[in-house]
Amino acid sequence: MPPKPLEPLAKKLLKGVVALELLGVFGAYALFHKMNNSQDFRSTMNKKFPSILEVYYQSNEWAGIYGIREGDNKAWSAKQD
Repeated sequence: MPPKPLEPLAKKLLKGVVALELLGVFGAYALFHKMNNSQDFRSTMNKKFPSILEVYYQSNEWAGIYGIREGDNKAWSAKQD
């Protein structure tokens, strides 16, 4: 009996990889959207995952959108006082 070809397995693996990639892209977009719309969520991200918040700030600055970081810092320092 000849061995089965690997083509069906390769197709399944490729579909799995594509599905994971799509989940990653949509997840990253959802996280960016939530950070973009909620200063409170950005505050939570600052406490738990500051490196992710830094990427958010940098991506906005590279896109030419400035002042978000400064506005957040001003609002957060006002809350602490």
